[in-house]
Amino acid sequence: MKAVQMEKYTKQIQVEIKNIEIPEINNHEVLIKVKATGVNPLDILIMNGSIRMIADYDFPLTLGNELSGVIEAVGKDVVEFEVGDHVYTRLPINKIGAFAEYAAVHEDAISVMPKNLSFIEAAAVPLTALTAYQALHDVLHVQPNKKLFIPGGTGGFGMMALPIAKSMGLYVITSGSERGRSRTLSIGADQFINYREENYVDLLSNIDYVIDTLGAKEIKTELAILKPQGKLVSLKALPNYRFAVENNFPIWKKLLFGLVGARLDRLAVKQNKEYRFLFVSANGWQLQKLTKLIEDEDIKPAIDSVYNFDDINMALNKVSAGHSEGKVIITF
Repeated sequence: MKAVQMEKYTKQIQVEIKNIEIPEINNHEVLIKVKATGVNPLDILIMNGSIRMIADYDFPLTLGNELSGVIEAVGKDVVEFEVGDHVYTRLPINKIGAFAEYAAVHEDAISVMPKNLSFIEAAAVPLTALTAYQALHDVLHVQPNKKLFIPGGTGGFGMMALPIAKSMGLYVITSGSERGRSRTLSIGADQFINYREENYVDLLSNIDYVIDTLGAKEIKTELAILKPQGKLVSLKALPNYRFAVENNFPIWKKLLFGLVGARLDRLAVKQNKEYRFLFVSANGWQLQKLTKLIEDEDIKPAIDSVYNFDDINMALNKVSAGHSEGKVIITF
């Protein structure tokens, strides 16, 4: 089969398509014939070694974190899925490999696709939807009728996080460029801030929750708009000691992440607020729950562009450059 592989960590956005063996499945895995796969900033971070402290991989490594496709074989202990099922998944962190014609995936990581989505649309969902759900439900433990701010919420993440947040009863505020205003409001945003003309810190206060998508430089400002006891979860800033503990990392990583995240922790504690960090994990049960929401509300992910598999380097460079208005997808 064809697969996109890398031989070592590198800052160059240049990968090779190789012919390798179709993976063998164990008793609890399914073999998926891949129809489409999402390309994410996470793929760039894996390539350049930025997340080695969270997930360090052996080489050669087949890249890719999310996909949609059709089950071609099931392990003998798999009971929830069968050959022919249309499924989608965020692959387990320790066994990625979505940029390939076939992928072996543990049954606990997959869900049947939403009936209202095509393979291309479904491939755009797992990573962003699970990130949003885990941020809101698992980390922030949000309560209805509270205020949530998502800076930079007009991209692929925001387009999925917004309807999920609204389904939890939140008042949702987001910011972005003006061209994203109408689409963002149409899917449920209660307030939109044009970041080119307005500064959210001048407009917002007493916010209950923030999902940071911008990174460490913005954390101080985002904390400033939170009410006392308010919570911030970052998808892009720095991991901290609490993150290491919750992920059962060895003691040396707990100490290291404690040092790395200490400044942001102190900043939050000083203001009687809470700083958290999230690295999204595979979870088929949560994905099944999100599938029902996507079907019931007819949620459609934002798609920026679609590339053929042979154009993988163009797709990776597109994502690396940023400013995508939605998800970049690879099809076979």
